[in-house]
Amino acid sequence: MEEEAGVRRWIVDITRWRPSPDQFDAAAALLPSHERPAVARFVKEDDRKRALVSRLLQYSLVHHVLRIPLHQINICRTPEGKPYLQKNCSAFPNFNFNTSHQGDYVGIASEPICLVGLDIVSISKPQGETTTEFISNFSSYLTDHEWNCIVRAGTSCEVLTEFYRYWCLKEAFVKAMGAGVGFRLGSGFSDLLKASHRALYRYLATPVNRPSRDQRQVTESLSVGLHRLEFHHEHWTDISIHIDGEVTKKWGFWLFKLDEMHLASIAKGHPEDAVSSYKKALSTVSVTEEQLNSALESPEEAFTLWTVEQLTESME
Repeated sequence: MEEEAGVRRWIVDITRWRPSPDQFDAAAALLPSHERPAVARFVKEDDRKRALVSRLLQYSLVHHVLRIPLHQINICRTPEGKPYLQKNCSAFPNFNFNTSHQGDYVGIASEPICLVGLDIVSISKPQGETTTEFISNFSSYLTDHEWNCIVRAGTSCEVLTEFYRYWCLKEAFVKAMGAGVGFRLGSGFSDLLKASHRALYRYLATPVNRPSRDQRQVTESLSVGLHRLEFHHEHWTDISIHIDGEVTKKWGFWLFKLDEMHLASIAKGHPEDAVSSYKKALSTVSVTEEQLNSALESPEEAFTLWTVEQLTESME
């Protein structure tokens, strides 16, 4: 199926790329000079690869979709770390993208109208504790309904996978709004969770004008934590979010199984729900009901698998 204008879902398996030092440096040289220190600061090779591939995906995607010459692409970041395109394209005034990386995969998703959030999780077995002990560390971020669904999922492996499904969706949601981007490569899962939660509270400390009832619900629910955001689904399709018990119609969610050990989720929603710092980067937050419904009802296609070689060739 032909890709919808401005909509992309790309992913790279970094385990397939084993560059020599010269090959790595050549790929990094394709980035603007100000981006390279953010890659070089990591000590571990896999962390450097994730950081580099994440940035290659961003520049390649913008170049591919918007036809902007590479030397004219200016990607900035909000105070929370959310990347956005400076001087957006008039054809897609709200063009935005989100990246994620964990385990073997680095991915990017873009949308021309809706906010988009992407989260990738690696289903890692806990070390030094049982699955129940591990997920209990995060119980305060889950509703009673979500917790019951997780602990009743079956075997310990099934319980762990169910937990990661819910967390993956919550992360995609807050990342789409620009609030939950506290991730630092190499940090542990609990550090990611804490950083995301700190970002939410920084967001809530900033006065914003949110006149609609749905917008007030989003803000007020985040003020006391992720446990007031509750996901419902039918066998992990037709996924919806409930805020304080009421379903929100302005968002859509999709969950993907990348392989036996990795999941990815996509969140799409109304631009007016962006945090204040990210909202300034958007050309408009006014979207008609018809535009929103069309975007949310569009079927989600599978991710397109790219190699690093393909990315670098597209940028040369």
